[in-house]
Amino acid sequence: MNPIFLSWSIALAATAGVILRPFRWPEAIWAVAGALALVALGLLPMSLAWQAVGKGTDVYLFLIGMMLLSELGRREGLFDWIAVLAVNYAKGSPRKLFLLVYLVGVVVTTFLSNDAAAVVLTPAVFAAAKKAGTKPLPLLYVCAFIANAASFVLPISNPANLVLYANHTPALGLWVARFALPSVLSIVATYFMLRWTQRAELSGTCKRDLAIEKLSTNGKVTLAGIGVTATALLIVSAFDMQLGLPTAVLGILTALVVLIKERQSPVELVKEVSWSALPLVAGLFVLVEMLDHTGVIKQLSQLLALATQQNQSMTAAISGLIIALGSNAINNLPAGLIASATAIQAHSPERVIDALLIGVDLGPNLSITGSLATILWLSSIRREGEDVSFMQFFKIGVVVMVPALVLALGTRLLIGH
Repeated sequence: MNPIFLSWSIALAATAGVILRPFRWPEAIWAVAGALALVALGLLPMSLAWQAVGKGTDVYLFLIGMMLLSELGRREGLFDWIAVLAVNYAKGSPRKLFLLVYLVGVVVTTFLSNDAAAVVLTPAVFAAAKKAGTKPLPLLYVCAFIANAASFVLPISNPANLVLYANHTPALGLWVARFALPSVLSIVATYFMLRWTQRAELSGTCKRDLAIEKLSTNGKVTLAGIGVTATALLIVSAFDMQLGLPTAVLGILTALVVLIKERQSPVELVKEVSWSALPLVAGLFVLVEMLDHTGVIKQLSQLLALATQQNQSMTAAISGLIIALGSNAINNLPAGLIASATAIQAHSPERVIDALLIGVDLGPNLSITGSLATILWLSSIRREGEDVSFMQFFKIGVVVMVPALVLALGTRLLIGH
């Protein structure tokens, strides 16, 4: 059999496994199985596979830090404490609670990244829904959709941003000038469309005036750890440095402080973290390396360069739409790698690269497999006894994502250089 055809068949099968989850096996199993098959059959040299795995080091470290902080927040009652405050502020209205969760989601995504919104915010929102006695899914959907809709407000709002710009993001002032208005429109459009899809579920009233228990000392330590991490990420990004190591260090330090104060072994904490996200990312990186190895990226870069010469604005718009849809097929993190490598080889102008970024960030709101943040969100809600199927999410995603993508892309192209 033709090696290229076989490589693509394995990649497509692995991607289908991630999306459909046959036998309800975790997404990571299918991604890793596909990567191992490519190496075992000699379709991808071991050296290139390890090189691909190594490209995700910063992402792995970032996720480790955020997952530790999230688990600490759940264990130490921080999320329950925040939930009570949110429910009381909503004053018995599920619609107000929905708006409040959305605004908090915007802030968390902007300053802590979309993965943090999925990992840290989702347990707090589930706790809020439980305390309020209201249906959890409308509020949980907020965590998934805002994690992508607000993920290009700042460079640190999504690790995929750093991947697409090859860790050389535009200066903060230039970034704001180019993405401020598209981000605002993305956030506003996503809110109104999501709110419309959930209008029936948000009817009626919910609980109010709940008793506020005092936050424990370790809960305060965890809250401080999250705050310090957010501040550190802003500082690190200002110096154009990678985010993974400081996030991992601060997450581990916060966990150590809490465990030492409690005089507990770290075993229980470590067992509760969803480590499957790490091999999932590694497997996806290897699948992308296969595309480069088979010459796909070279061909894409040639097509992109030719199209840009003929009509830059049209190329930017079409590229943004294609990568938005493609991100749902292979996940936006590897899609960002493909887009980055293609744009660099094609010497693409900023307008095309910015359109690719918007597509990579916002497009994944179409499906549950579109972004790592959404997969992490899905893993988090499953721990709480909830689940959302591919089609269930897709029906909402079509309504929510398309208007936001069209507005964001159109605005960025109209802004000019």
